[in-house]
Amino acid sequence: MVELTPDLRAEYDKLFDNCAIRPQRAAVVDQAVEAILAKRDRYEAVQQASGVPWHVVGVIHRMEATGNFSKHLHNGDPLTARTVQVPRGRPTTGQPPFTWEASAADALSVKRLTADTDWTRAGTLYQLERYNGFGYRTFHPTVLSPYLWSFSNHYTAGKYVADGRWSDTAVSQQVGAAAMLHRLVSRALVRFPDDPVPYAATRPATEAARETARTLQRWLNTHPGVALTADGWPGRGTSDAYRLVKGRFLPGDPRGN
Repeated sequence: MVELTPDLRAEYDKLFDNCAIRPQRAAVVDQAVEAILAKRDRYEAVQQASGVPWHVVGVIHRMEATGNFSKHLHNGDPLTARTVQVPRGRPTTGQPPFTWEASAADALSVKRLTADTDWTRAGTLYQLERYNGFGYRTFHPTVLSPYLWSFSNHYTAGKYVADGRWSDTAVSQQVGAAAMLHRLVSRALVRFPDDPVPYAATRPATEAARETARTLQRWLNTHPGVALTADGWPGRGTSDAYRLVKGRFLPGDPRGN
């Protein structure tokens, strides 16, 4: 089992920071993102029931079932029967045909994904790679998983064309999960709890800005040595805590990094 070590966390953060969508693939990435947004209400309903962020549910749905609500979130098998592919025989309770929501709840529970899962940027990428499996990382470490990075500058070629069958020349034709997330973040539609907020010398004027800062402060408080008041004011204390955890001050802090 691959663990989310500090080194792996730093790798994910660096890859996401340096991710760029290949220009010739940008339109396809945007189409995938728009398809997720069009069904955001259904993904948010799953978030309410499971605690798994709506954007994670939507991205998994695109990856496993091309966004088709007649297929299992586990692996894209039809909802008219229990799953046949791995994981086989899911859901174990109830009778087919299954609702998409019931199947989604089971798929997320199989992977032990809940509100308490680490949904930071690196934590999210780790869980998405884990959902597909660590075969690339384990057996072909020179190829970053196309499940994450296809259609980005981090992936060119090499993939499993069937279970256990590897090809050095095959190229994934599926939008990668990280590519979709990167577009959602760049459009300010998604924020991770560890995303920095601008340093503020005075209290932010809007409630939205204060709540964004409070989210960051609450996340910082989960780390040893941090005890912030979640007041929504990302000033010196919040910047100090961010540097303690992430190694740099908040953007705009006059002390620099």
